[in-house]
Amino acid sequence: MRRSMSLSATVLATVLAIMFALAPALAPSLAIARAGDGSSMGSRGSRTYSAPPPTNTAPYAAPIGRSLTAPGMSGGMSGSMMNGRSTGGPMHGSFLSGLFGGLIGAGIAGMLFGHGFFGGMGGFGGLIGILIQLALIVWLVRVLARRVSGPFFAAASAPQRPPGPMPNAAPAAGGRPGPAIGAADFQAFEQALHAIQSAWSAQDLAALRRLATPEMVSYFAEQLADQASRGVRNVVRDVRLERGDLAEAWSEGGRNYATVAMRFSMIDVTLDAAGRIVDGSASERVSASEFWTFLRAPAGAWILSAIQQAK
Repeated sequence: MRRSMSLSATVLATVLAIMFALAPALAPSLAIARAGDGSSMGSRGSRTYSAPPPTNTAPYAAPIGRSLTAPGMSGGMSGSMMNGRSTGGPMHGSFLSGLFGGLIGAGIAGMLFGHGFFGGMGGFGGLIGILIQLALIVWLVRVLARRVSGPFFAAASAPQRPPGPMPNAAPAAGGRPGPAIGAADFQAFEQALHAIQSAWSAQDLAALRRLATPEMVSYFAEQLADQASRGVRNVVRDVRLERGDLAEAWSEGGRNYATVAMRFSMIDVTLDAAGRIVDGSASERVSASEFWTFLRAPAGAWILSAIQQAK
């Protein structure tokens, strides 16, 4: 009897340990996390799939994962507009999603027919066996994710330039000087950071249309719709730009572009329909580092055209 109770306690401890280990990987994330949902998306003209140079604020940026600009194009729309994703951009996300879905589908089918996730695996049955097999699947997906995404991240990890004064211009294609970026431009970028986060929190698409390209607004609208379907609302307030500097500036197609690295802090909370906080803290600030790319037509104002997460 004592041996049976000891075995039961051991089994329970093992199950709890595995469940806690798997929780971060398997539990759905509720946090919306500021405008852009912590994604890397948008268009940077002909440089959409080129990593911006490192800066003192951020060493390098994550590659664009979602864009209407196809590789090799100088900007604008492509055939991928039908589904809102680039047909030639990084495909590791969809590949891994399909692989993971296939593994889970095969596992569920095996369970329905009484063979476990992998046809039994020599007695890998019962709750503990299923949890262990899930852990193996999560481990496999993580390994594949690192291997598939490695080349894209390696392309962005250029050596950081030594500290120095903030540049007023960056080289454009062909070695020509890019547009001069001065104090007024940096002030416009900081104001855009505040205005976009405020419009995002208010779910004000009309304001976002004045601040960002139609492509970026479409992504924001999709993310806000996702919030509505969950019955939650993300609110970002008291945004403070802690540090920012210019990564590059260039001209193409009659437009000026500027990519800036920004590190900012904020109060970031997610509320339910009753206004209760379900994620985040109303008193603790959180920080983020991102590359924002702005474009400007002649005699026009800067508007947001891409966001990339700093890695």
